[in-house]
Amino acid sequence: MAEPRILSGELRLAGRLDARFFALLEAVAATGSISRGASTAGYSYKGAWLLLETAANLSHEALLTRSTGGRGGGGSQLTLAGQALLDAWKQLQRAHTDFLHEQEAWITAQPALAGTLRRIAMKTSARNQFSGTIDAIQSGPVTTEVRLALRGGQAITVALSSSAALQLDLQQGQEALAMVKASSVVLVGDFAGYKLSASNQLAGSISRIARGAVSSLIGLTLPGGVVITASVTNDAVEAMSLSIGQAASAVFKSSAVMLAVAG
Repeated sequence: MAEPRILSGELRLAGRLDARFFALLEAVAATGSISRGASTAGYSYKGAWLLLETAANLSHEALLTRSTGGRGGGGSQLTLAGQALLDAWKQLQRAHTDFLHEQEAWITAQPALAGTLRRIAMKTSARNQFSGTIDAIQSGPVTTEVRLALRGGQAITVALSSSAALQLDLQQGQEALAMVKASSVVLVGDFAGYKLSASNQLAGSISRIARGAVSSLIGLTLPGGVVITASVTNDAVEAMSLSIGQAASAVFKSSAVMLAVAG
């Protein structure tokens, strides 16, 4: 599987003419019809007309010529100005693509920077995503326990099947990502002398309370600056009298953590 691109950029001319506009222009040129060109480029007929008309008005030159009736039934063709605009776009697009490839090669040659960008680029529904280094692996016949060291001295314990650990080819010293859903995190303000069975109990201070209609997202800043988010019902927020700066702990099971490593 090819690695995802870590550098991208959208080319726009005059701040509004993008790839979709030029796809429409090219489709009209190829089909000789605004209607067919609009369908090819994914526009409604009215939407295509408005876009082309606005561009022509602002350029002070017609981009299309239209003919009606006749044996061919009429149609639309690009004017010289329209063709020149399309040709300029194609040339700039090639140069833009070459530039992105060149800069991505430069980034890839710097492993630390490339690794950081790839971690940031990963998209998941888990609100909590932490980068760390595997500093311990305890393998069992069914389950493998992995310890992921975070910055600031904190660590997360991950429990996964031994078959999954084997498939990931986990190694000590390897960089990895830990992902935890906010709904899997229990916020504890006071243990009241009790000990909990959850492997992960991370102490910090509340730094954010984002209240919603039913629940709130509570941000807990750990030593070293790592922030873990817990989803807490509004009733619980009021019952616990949660406030900014209050000491608390984020508690979650090791089985609630998903581990990811570079493929």
